[in-house]
Amino acid sequence: MNILKQQYIQILCAIFLGFIVAISFDQSSIFIPFGDIFIRLLKMMIVPIVFISIIVGIGTISDSTNLSRLGLKTLLYYLCTSLFAITIGLLLTNFIRPGEYFSLDNLPNDINPQGVLSAPSSFVDMIYRIIPTNPFNAIVNGDMLSIIFFALIFGISITQLSTERKKSIEPILLSLYDSIMFITAFIIRLAPIGVFGLIIKAVHNSGTGIIPSIGMYMLTIFIGLLIHLFIVLPLIFYMFTSISPLFHFKAMRNAMMMAFSTSSSSATLPVTMSCVRDNVKVSKTTSGFVLPLGATVNMDGTALYECAGVLFIAQILPGIDLTFMQQLTIVFTALLASIGAAGIPSAGLVMIFIVLQSVGLSNVAGVDIIVGAMLAVDRPLDMLRTMVNVTSDSIGAAIIAKSEGENLYD
Repeated sequence: MNILKQQYIQILCAIFLGFIVAISFDQSSIFIPFGDIFIRLLKMMIVPIVFISIIVGIGTISDSTNLSRLGLKTLLYYLCTSLFAITIGLLLTNFIRPGEYFSLDNLPNDINPQGVLSAPSSFVDMIYRIIPTNPFNAIVNGDMLSIIFFALIFGISITQLSTERKKSIEPILLSLYDSIMFITAFIIRLAPIGVFGLIIKAVHNSGTGIIPSIGMYMLTIFIGLLIHLFIVLPLIFYMFTSISPLFHFKAMRNAMMMAFSTSSSSATLPVTMSCVRDNVKVSKTTSGFVLPLGATVNMDGTALYECAGVLFIAQILPGIDLTFMQQLTIVFTALLASIGAAGIPSAGLVMIFIVLQSVGLSNVAGVDIIVGAMLAVDRPLDMLRTMVNVTSDSIGAAIIAKSEGENLYD
């Protein structure tokens, strides 16, 4: 936790120092590659994180028979709540349109939407795009919908292996996952250096008004997360348990504060498990299945952020007007990408490139500057969306436990 606080202070210092250097030093452009390299490192991790995280999240379920009942309930809950969160982000961003308040000069005016944006022409076409004819070709080309689909199928197939074969492959998968997470965590630790370069690049392109103009984007994300946390999730909880949500928030307050302070669902997992078992009174069987899976695949706050963030970027870029099918592609990709989001600080920032890539915006000129500005203000948003993620996990555990006949808060 102390390391995370130190990094937050370092990022704030990098923002301030970047402004000062960009304004006062004529040759400050020599530091711009720091930001460009940082963005490239983030993009480098997109495919490995998604592919390995989904396979590990699904494939390492201890009892494959649970997929027929307990697993089906769990995955259905996670998909539904993530879809609700994404819908909130979609509606709010289209209503508030925070991108129109963002100041960014020197963007190319000749962006051809037909040459940049890619989206299926129909729902059937989307299904065709999801199923890869060659999974390896999809990985090489970064076709995220196909990669996510193949990883899901791969993970489910592992749960059907014999116990002996499954035990032989799980250590390999977990070792790969730990290695990918180590690299990702190392790259994220470079954030202060990357932010320093990105802020200098932003000031060179748009002057000093770029960070203040991102305030409406922050407000949009905050409102969306608070609506999901204090309205949508409590309504779902009460609908399926007939218990006051206040009981649950009181029982989970330690885990919620831990999530807020660490910005990590994985780091909060032990506290979440303890609160759910000791305070909510969910059985070890249910909590042991639902919560570890949720820490990997249930990211309501991240899903909302990814959808709203991509729409925000699209609103800034000249000549980009997303059609219904393109927005549907963003919704669908954000839903699937949230499954592969790692439970570590700022992982959502890595995942947003997945959704950008799904509509062909990841390599458009100016996107790296916008993402850099988003990173500069990401810490408080990351703290709140992690709290949303963990609260959704715990509510899911309580709802599923109730459906299994368990007595809660007893």
